[in-house]
Amino acid sequence: MKNICDWNNCKEFGEYKAPIERDNSKKFRMLCLKHVKEFNKNWNYFSGMNDNQILNFLKSDMTWHKPTQSFSSSDNFFKILWNNTLKDESDKKKIKSELNYMRQFKFDHKDIKAFEILGLTVGMKWIKVQEKFKTLVKKFHPDMNSGDKKYEEKLKLITLAYTQLKTTYREKIDT
Repeated sequence: MKNICDWNNCKEFGEYKAPIERDNSKKFRMLCLKHVKEFNKNWNYFSGMNDNQILNFLKSDMTWHKPTQSFSSSDNFFKILWNNTLKDESDKKKIKSELNYMRQFKFDHKDIKAFEILGLTVGMKWIKVQEKFKTLVKKFHPDMNSGDKKYEEKLKLITLAYTQLKTTYREKIDT
């Protein structure tokens, strides 16, 4: 069903949306190209507003029309950031144990390149390497990407990197 332009007695096909109200509601009217151009040229979001209303709108627009929150609010961005920083401090022990684990391995340039291809930090624990590999296989498998050849090539590279690290870890652990 075609819409007729919603402009004074226009009989053209109305295929362009124009808002009815300024409140970003889903209410709109359909206009033809000629009339939507005229509508846009004359549109003034602030028409009918006094200076205080415009100023309040602009101030609110700076915070995406969302109310500001107190720092103690549970979902306050800065509070979350601060808590994550404190959590990072408590993770230092975990990082030290990871470093001790990494010291038992000596990785050559092929291993370092393999970690880079997989998007991992050099020396990650084998279980993390396996988890990342599984995630990447799911993401780049050609069947998941409409058979696109570029994903097939990326998957081959990921598989080679994983095989390189698998060999390295097996040699280091078995010796």
